[in-house]
Amino acid sequence: MSRTSRLLEMLGMLRARRTPVTALQLSQELGVSERSVYRDIETLRMLGAPLDGQAGVGFVLRDGFFLPNFAFSAEEVEAVILGLTWVKQRADPALSHSSDSALAKILSSRTDRLHDENAPALVSAASLSQRSDPPQVGALRDAIRRLRKVRMAYEDAVGAASERTVWPITIVYFDDVRVLAAWCESKSAFRHFRVDRVRSASVLDERYPERRSLLMRRWREQDRDWRSFLTVSDGAPG
Repeated sequence: MSRTSRLLEMLGMLRARRTPVTALQLSQELGVSERSVYRDIETLRMLGAPLDGQAGVGFVLRDGFFLPNFAFSAEEVEAVILGLTWVKQRADPALSHSSDSALAKILSSRTDRLHDENAPALVSAASLSQRSDPPQVGALRDAIRRLRKVRMAYEDAVGAASERTVWPITIVYFDDVRVLAAWCESKSAFRHFRVDRVRSASVLDERYPERRSLLMRRWREQDRDWRSFLTVSDGAPG
């Protein structure tokens, strides 16, 4: 993580907290030394961040710094809460953890306080499914984000195993199934894979050569009825 990214991440962490955060807590969450945290705190103060606190006590960021108020209506806030509740219940651990911090940042940014963050939510998500995201989802999301090829072992609906090198472009979240859309090198075509049938996935250092936006456009043009994922054979075009 670059220092600029770390400063922005620290600001986000401080905005999401209502009580002082110690340098030790910040260092543990950011993966840096306490000394680096103190240097970053001073840098943020020099840049105009209204930071209160001191070493040994903790730091807190006063309201009104840097980012404008989000102009969400009450219904938009409830929609965000509903979506993030679903993510917390059903997504892989990294996304589940991030749903809490994302909601805290959104609510802490609001100066109008249309939503009382301490009051019970008007809406909530409840899942009857016992399925949760398989562990491979996190690795596949990372590969999509960094445009990396993935070498994976896959088992289709009848138990036939195969080894694939794919260019992952998106994961579609259905109620009970996660489906990976990817360009398959061995088939020279787009293919769809149920993530719960991916037995192993290794993110390679090699980037795939095309821009993801162009791949997404080609995929949508060739597979217009992409919801047919669930009715086609595994690995077949949608």
